[in-house]
Amino acid sequence: MVSLLCCGPKLAACGIVLSVWGVIMLVLLGIFFNMNSPVLFEDIPLTEEDFEDERPPEKIYRVYEQVSYNCFLAATMYLALGAFSFWQVRLHKREQYMII
Repeated sequence: MVSLLCCGPKLAACGIVLSVWGVIMLVLLGIFFNMNSPVLFEDIPLTEEDFEDERPPEKIYRVYEQVSYNCFLAATMYLALGAFSFWQVRLHKREQYMII
């Protein structure tokens, strides 16, 4: 049987913890960016030209929305990392069970 293990049990557990934290943090950031939180204004990528537009608030809201989507996409990637790490932990437990 070919072993599909590619990381140790401690690294897999660390991956689960980091992915849980990443998902929570990025989902919250995505929600707050979607709500156009003024606290996060400095974190959106705007240039001086964006303010010279004839309707700057609409442009700013679109940038907020794009950053929000990016946060949700990154949270999905962290979720995939968590699933992979969980799978590695399960493989380690199964291998340990088979040895005994």
